[in-house]
Amino acid sequence: MTDGLTLLLAALGVALVLEGFLPMMAPTRWRRLFEQVMRLNDGQIRFFGMASVIFGLLIFWWAV
Repeated sequence: MTDGLTLLLAALGVALVLEGFLPMMAPTRWRRLFEQVMRLNDGQIRFFGMASVIFGLLIFWWAV
């Protein structure tokens, strides 16, 4: 595999581990958090999505 593909798969693996950690360790708390997210309006969800993308790009830029 190329180094870029290896890095991408490693990053995907880390993301999946982080995404799965809270539901695995505290499913009731995760469910409550998910219910709170469902109450947000579209603009708030877009803001958090945009902030996540910008933060992720900054981390990527810093790491490379």
